[in-house]
Amino acid sequence: MRHFVISLVSISLLAISASSASAACYADYKAKKENPLRLHYGVVEVNAQPCQMSGAVSRAVAQRVAAGGWELLQVQSVFDETGLEAKKRDAGEFYLRF
Repeated sequence: MRHFVISLVSISLLAISASSASAACYADYKAKKENPLRLHYGVVEVNAQPCQMSGAVSRAVAQRVAAGGWELLQVQSVFDETGLEAKKRDAGEFYLRF
């Protein structure tokens, strides 16, 4: 019985760590285009583990928005899916666009 409990606990811990490692991560940002000047706020999914602000996240967002002709001004925050729905309305057409 003891081996069964230990096995069950081990499997549970592995499942929890696997689900947290694959959790989605998002960044919200501000970008611009020149001639004429246009600004936008957007949300993009990023591959960041742990899900936190880093130079790699900023570079990834800059590269992705640049593909659409935009220049990244600032990555405002990095967050998991719990903060995603609250930012959807503000991002409008730039919600998960890039």
